[in-house]
Amino acid sequence: MNAQDYIKETVARWDKAYANEPEFLQALHEFAATVGPVLAEHDEYVAANLLQMVAVPERIITFRVPWLDDQGQAQVNTGYRVQANSAIGPYKGGLRFHPSVNLSILKFLGFEQIFKNALTGLPIGGGKGGSDFDPKGKSDQEIMRFCQSFMTELQRHIGPDTDVPAGDIGVGAREIGYLYGQYKRLRGFENGVITGKPLTYGGSLARTEATGYGAVYFLQEMLKEKDQTMAGKRIMVSGAGNVATYAVEKAQELGATVVSVSDSTGYIIDENGIDVPLLKQVKEVERQRLNVYAERKETAQYFTGSVWHHAIPVDVILPAATQNEVDEAGAKQALENGAKFVVEGANMPLTQEATDLLMAKNLYIAPGKASNAGGVAVSALEMAQNSQRLHWTFEEVDGQLKQIMADIYRQARQAAEQYTDNPDNLIAGANIAGFAKIAQAMYSQGLV
Repeated sequence: MNAQDYIKETVARWDKAYANEPEFLQALHEFAATVGPVLAEHDEYVAANLLQMVAVPERIITFRVPWLDDQGQAQVNTGYRVQANSAIGPYKGGLRFHPSVNLSILKFLGFEQIFKNALTGLPIGGGKGGSDFDPKGKSDQEIMRFCQSFMTELQRHIGPDTDVPAGDIGVGAREIGYLYGQYKRLRGFENGVITGKPLTYGGSLARTEATGYGAVYFLQEMLKEKDQTMAGKRIMVSGAGNVATYAVEKAQELGATVVSVSDSTGYIIDENGIDVPLLKQVKEVERQRLNVYAERKETAQYFTGSVWHHAIPVDVILPAATQNEVDEAGAKQALENGAKFVVEGANMPLTQEATDLLMAKNLYIAPGKASNAGGVAVSALEMAQNSQRLHWTFEEVDGQLKQIMADIYRQARQAAEQYTDNPDNLIAGANIAGFAKIAQAMYSQGLV
């Protein structure tokens, strides 16, 4: 069977098997549409059914998470860990605590993580996990009890050389601390079992900033390709968590003006640029909504709805909130706003319709599996420090992060130039470069 027939047959199988998992199916479709060149060069990968094999997680763990609220009432949530692929190293990927969490989302995230991690050049496989638990509105004691119950089961399935979780939406330093504390009580001291830890017990400098900084470093490489710089660029950012906050910080440090941030209730527009210290105070310290930012900043305006439907001149859009946040209408607005570059700070933040429209208009798009790999890259550097009992300076880690992001850009660009008729197609380039590494590792290790 030739590669194209094999891809069509595999996609038809996915359409039937995953019809009720839309996010996972979307990720598979986008991937399959681009990796034909690798399969065409390797008949043995087709014969080994590697496209289907990489799509099916090696293991999915689902478990009950009982916990007591502050009123003494028993509550129950569902916990998950998707161990997607370990061909090049231990499973590595975050934990997400959010009401939207389900297997479709976690399988999509775990699948994306396989290739993102491969692109870093570091020996880490792909995984993802979490729960439908919502930390918002919960007391610290409730969150602690939930995290302890969650880790009581998860600890059976993870370890520094097996599976290394980290944080994601709803899982910050507070939650990481509770999770790690429970693991240590049950299994003993292994500080390499989870990353994103505070500095006092094995965390890495620059880990908090890494995903946001990394996305901006990737944007720098894109701009260099077009003989441009960050100076004077106007950037629209969504989100107000770690990724968005530190993308704003680094972009403005490099001379850009970031005119927006958003959260689940609305968004801020500030023509003078986002006030990063105020943003950190409102979101990280006080855990308030963005309307509080607007109340304290005269130049800021607060709006409800989607930031991507707002008319404002920009050069770059950087969606850093969640999957599928930029729909076709948002893509049309980005074009009207004058955007020429798209950097995905979140995982798959553009719908397929939005991606197709923006690519047809020749926008230069950085896919999340390339541009938001900074977080997992520094997580791997944290693992290295833990295993060596070392602590690197911020400058050392940041320097390695910048080099890793430049390397990822070069891999994606070179693959696009070699295998597609559009050297700017970094979506295809990242998929091809990542899949080539994973397929070779899987095939060389045998199929069972």
